Amino acid sequence: MDHDHRALITALLIGVLCTAVLPISTHAQPVEATVPDNASANRFGRGWACNLGYRRTNDTCTAIVVPEHALTSSVVGSGWECGFGFAESNDICVSVETPENAYIYTNGNRWECHRGFRKVNDLCVSVNVPLNGYLNEDGRDWSCKRGYRASEDICVAIAVPPNGYLTNSSYGSGWDCDYGYRVNNETCELVPVPDNAYFVPSSYGSGWSCIRGFRKTDDDCFSIEVPTNAHLDYSGNDWDCNKPYRKRSGSCVLASAE
Repeated sequence: MDHDHRALITALLIGVLCTAVLPISTHAQPVEATVPDNASANRFGRGWACNLGYRRTNDTCTAIVVPEHALTSSVVGSGWECGFGFAESNDICVSVETPENAYIYTNGNRWECHRGFRKVNDLCVSVNVPLNGYLNEDGRDWSCKRGYRASEDICVAIAVPPNGYLTNSSYGSGWDCDYGYRVNNETCELVPVPDNAYFVPSSYGSGWSCIRGFRKTDDDCFSIEVPTNAHLDYSGNDWDCNKPYRKRSGSCVLASAE
């Protein structure tokens, strides 16, 4: 093949390749969206967004009407929010009127009472702390000091009986009995514990249990007689037979002898 034929074939191949690539390159070009006035093209991807102070209406950006004492905002649906000390009411910003002994809260659109006052309707009313009481942490109510309990609007002393002590609970009587005693009406009653037993702090039952190796009978603890081929059980207050023995008439016998 002479030089002229090779040049002709090369030219034809280049033409074919250019024809095949051209449509692909044409389709790969992004279609730029028309950005209306008062808008900006998105930094990433296609599309656009209205500038601050404007709202999208179909394919245009219309100005947001901001009332007096308000400022534009991109985080609220209306596009604006009231300034500090003002609250929204019927699409306008009205001044937050604070009563005596109140302050405008951190968010700026409502008020709260100072410590020692509580909100009653549209006023801040003083919290009357009785004798032997104190303001709660929130400053809106009060509680009684240790050793006292609330009774209507005063703090009354808790009467602790002999062999009793104050508790930290705000419920119940406010006191409990010392170890070895239990509540009986408004007193602390001594629990008689027999030999070979120990005190059990409980409001029901005998108030004591037998130590391991003894069994409870009426008001006393009797030693457990463990038969041959047996051992004290898990509770320590009865016995079981060793394997392969079984209980029978107070003794342990082999299963084959039954």
